[in-house]
Amino acid sequence: MITDYSIQAVAINAIPLIFAITIHEAAHGYAAKRFGDNTAYMLGRVTLNPAKHIDLVGTILIPLALILMGSSFLIGYAKPVPVRFDHLRNPKIDMIWVALAGPGSNFIQAIVWAILWITLQGFGIDETFFISMAKAGVLWNIGLLVFNLFPLPPLDGGRILSGLLPVRQSIALGKIEPWGFFIVLGLAFTGFITTWWMQPLSAFFIWLLTLITSPLRLLFGA
Repeated sequence: MITDYSIQAVAINAIPLIFAITIHEAAHGYAAKRFGDNTAYMLGRVTLNPAKHIDLVGTILIPLALILMGSSFLIGYAKPVPVRFDHLRNPKIDMIWVALAGPGSNFIQAIVWAILWITLQGFGIDETFFISMAKAGVLWNIGLLVFNLFPLPPLDGGRILSGLLPVRQSIALGKIEPWGFFIVLGLAFTGFITTWWMQPLSAFFIWLLTLITSPLRLLFGA
């Protein structure tokens, strides 16, 4: 049976999560189009329509389970945007920019939610629901940003690493991709990713976010 708190938690997290995942995937498709691959665009994936990106397990069930379990880190995923890297004008370099577009969009969203959070508090708007939603927006986007940067395909970090490595090593890394997500899940369940990846990188990006929004905090005397 779902408690009232659980219903409120789902409501608070639903909007920032849907935006975080939808914009992340659309950003990949948009970047791919700019660099020469129209695959995602032709399939209607360069869109802010959440229905085009939502995955039942990754977008709904896994995040919901984490929320109800009170997890300190919130992760999820959507239907991957199809990209034909061989269609890119400079595949090895452009691959990096296409991969960075998703996490980059999450960091921008984290800044927007942080600005909303600071502004609400700065104007003395004591509306718990919206303040909690802004906080969730920051945490979801930082979580998705850091998780997706883990350097193992098919995650974005694996694409970035592949683009940076010499050709032979890049090909070897690509062979891991069919098992990559299962390896990541295994590392997550053992606590390795949380302790050695999520926590330190999340702390770094939150520090960077605090630095970027510091002028606004000074304005409000926060």
